[in-house]
This record gives sequence, C-alpha cells and structure tokens, in this order.
Amino acid sequence: MVVPGQGLPASVRIHEVGARDGLQNEKAVVPTEVKAEFIHRLAGAGLTTVEATSFVHPKWVPQLADAEQLFPLVRDVEGVALPVLVPNERGLDRALALGADRIAVFASATESFAKANLNRTVDESLQMFAPVVARAKERRVHVRGYLSMCFGDPWEGAVPVHQVVRVAKSLMDLGCDELSLGDTIGVATPAHVQALLAALNEEGVPTSAIGVHFHDTYGQALANTFAALQHGVTTVDASAGGLGGCPYAKSATGNLATEDLVWMLQGLGIDTGVDLGRLTATSVWLAERLGRPSPSRTVRALSPDSHQE
Repeated sequence: MVVPGQGLPASVRIHEVGARDGLQNEKAVVPTEVKAEFIHRLAGAGLTTVEATSFVHPKWVPQLADAEQLFPLVRDVEGVALPVLVPNERGLDRALALGADRIAVFASATESFAKANLNRTVDESLQMFAPVVARAKERRVHVRGYLSMCFGDPWEGAVPVHQVVRVAKSLMDLGCDELSLGDTIGVATPAHVQALLAALNEEGVPTSAIGVHFHDTYGQALANTFAALQHGVTTVDASAGGLGGCPYAKSATGNLATEDLVWMLQGLGIDTGVDLGRLTATSVWLAERLGRPSPSRTVRALSPDSHQE
C-alpha cells in the first residue's frame, strides 16, 4: 500500500553503485561480459545513473582491472549516466580517452582512512584531486566527490561533524558538482545524519548537491536514508542486491540494497523510475553467477524460489 509521507521529495534519483562499489569487493574477478550484461540489465530496470567502473591501478583493485575493456561495451547505453571513479590524473586520462563524461574522486574525512586508501594525508589527497577536478571541468565533465568515513572510522572512532564539513567544503570548493556522504562502516544514526546535513547547509553546501551513501552494518541504512529524505536529499546511493563493502575497512559490510530502497520509496509514494521486478530479477541473475544468495531482504522476499533462502 502506498502511503505518502509528509514533507518528503516527490522523486529520488538512485545512484547505482553495484557494478563498481559492489563488484570491487568480490573475492573472485567477475568476467567483463558479465559486468557489461549487469549494467545493461540495471539500465533496463530503469536506473538512470549506474556507476560503471574505476580507473585505478589494477594492483590496487584487481577486480576492476578491465575498465578499458568494459567501458566501451556500456558507454552507449541510452538515457543512462555512467560515472567512473578516477583516483588521479592518470586515471582521468584513461577515462577521458574512452569518452567518459562523468567522473568521481574519492576523499576521506579522516587521516587514518586517507592513509589506508590513498597513502596520503587528507590535505595531500585534496591537492592530488585539484588538477583532476580542474581538468575535468575544463572538459565539461560532471564531477562527483565521494567523502568516506563521514560518521565513524574503524581506527579513530566517532568523526566530529565539523571535521567532515571542512573536508566536504574543500571538495566542493575544488569544483565538484555533487557530494556523496559515505557512512563507510555503517555506524550512522538518523539524528547524526540530519545534524551533518544541517551543518553542511550552514557552510553553504546546498542540499541539492548532496547525495547519501549508507552501509547497513547495524541495520540503519534505511532509517538513515529516511532522515536524509526528511531533510530534502533527493540523491541516494545504493547497490543492487546489497553488494559491496570496502576493501580498506574490514568492518564495512554491504551497501544499502537498491531493492530495499526502492521498496521503501514506492511505499512512500516517491518516484524512482525503477521497475522493482526487473531489478530483483537482475540481482538474482547476478547472485547465480557469483555463486551465493543476495543479502537483500527484498530480493529474498520477492524471489523465494530462486535459491535465495
């Protein structure tokens, strides 16, 4: 039953990260053809933003070493934005050479994770991203800034709101068009989410430029998403079938499952443009190829005969 909530957005854009953030954490390397088919199926389910791959050095993320082979297989999918992650200027060069028109850079709100993920301090990483963002904007390429560890860090514990705001504002000042707030280890709770969003607004970062990226480690991802919706956020990151985690933070479990998100949004009367049946079928299809069931509760509920028990 659809029961609209008061004061919530009429529509939400889902930023699908399963093909990149989801598959990069798989122990086995998924064949390029399967990745391409996955992206085509996600597009067929109505998702309009599908993060395709990452142009990082293969040594660091071997699961995505086939970026050059994959991107040409999907770049012409009609009506779908296909952002790619780039860590530095070399990654940007590789992405631009293949015609990418949307990129993302990946920063950290904490020094510990910046060191683990980028082998740099927070400020050094921002300096590394500056020419990447500048060159991308010169080419009229849309830039998303990911910010990890916005709520808690496995080495440093709770992360002060003002610390997150400083790095977030720095990313936006570089020229990012969009900011994704990452709860990398899944420790956020709803009031914490709203406090961070309010603090960002106070520093001039508009809600319209903010997306949220929650992990479901403690079962809080949907509650935190609802809190963000109440604040006016209309971009939510999610991963089909609940795939993914973070290879550099062992306590990070799966992303918010796209199917679980769509189920909630549909019940609230919020338009996503996503066909839940086709999306569920896509996650079942991929789970069969990965050789294990999907962790998404909605996938399990809607496909009881698909070996999801």
